[in-house]
Amino acid sequence: MRGFTTVRDTGGGDWGMKQASETGLVEGPRLFIAGQSITQTGGHGDFRRRTQDEVGCPCCSALSYMARIVEGVLEMLKAVRDELRKGADHIKLMVSGGVASPHDPLESLQFRIDEIEAACQEANNWGRYVCAHAYSAEAIRRAVAAGVRTIEHGNFLDEAAATLMAQRKAFLVPTLVTYDAMYRRGREFGLTETNLRKNDEVRQAGLRSLEIARSAGVEIGFGSDLLGQLQVDQSREFLIRQEGPETPLDILRAATLTNARILQRAGIPGKEVLDALGELVPGTCADLIVVDGDPLQNLDLLQNQGAHIPAIMKNGRFYKNLL
Repeated sequence: MRGFTTVRDTGGGDWGMKQASETGLVEGPRLFIAGQSITQTGGHGDFRRRTQDEVGCPCCSALSYMARIVEGVLEMLKAVRDELRKGADHIKLMVSGGVASPHDPLESLQFRIDEIEAACQEANNWGRYVCAHAYSAEAIRRAVAAGVRTIEHGNFLDEAAATLMAQRKAFLVPTLVTYDAMYRRGREFGLTETNLRKNDEVRQAGLRSLEIARSAGVEIGFGSDLLGQLQVDQSREFLIRQEGPETPLDILRAATLTNARILQRAGIPGKEVLDALGELVPGTCADLIVVDGDPLQNLDLLQNQGAHIPAIMKNGRFYKNLL
């Protein structure tokens, strides 16, 4: 009801959720899923306490649905193939430290190059791609050089990493609203002082990464990384992004045309493409929203949980129509 007719999930979304939306069992956006993210022991996605050896039973821990731990090339191949078997549209790797993980430094490099390459090759064999959680410039360079197609977050991007991304036609998907939300509300929901310090580091670096990416010619998508009660802040990403180098038109294009290219579902200029996303032309999915006002002049119109969006259509069907 915020106007997002398609959502790419990068950890935890599964085939059951996707089918529930596609078949109308629940009313929701079209889903592109990663299944479980893939992490290494001690990496971002390994949520075990320091005193805990075994990974908990999946039926007892919701976090176990978000990530799986693998070691070495053979386990990586098996994990990627298994997520593809389960219906993944893309594969998610954790290749650097993270804010929410309890023990890994932000600057840590995760997975060996051959492990990342193995994941990318297997995904490409299925016509899919790999997206990677990465903060540091070195983690970004290693991932893109190994074949990763989209970098999630990328807050500590530098010029050399951005140049490589542009050369390899890799995408950057910033998630600036996440750090804003955790800065404002993190303590309320139990983030530790360690997590909050990590969050402040990446929050302050976020807008600078957009300037570097745009200067290098990197395509920039639109995303968020909000969990639980913080999900209501999703549309604040529009407002935070305009504090950087982008215009409202740039940001709206990122959320539509660029995101469709990331999903490998963009149309081809001059040709009708069945089920393409991201624009209103013949042959594409009939997805549209009606906004009461001009978002090119005022991105506040996309706030307040869809209050200024009187009509939402997905695949030719109105899910909301107050016109």
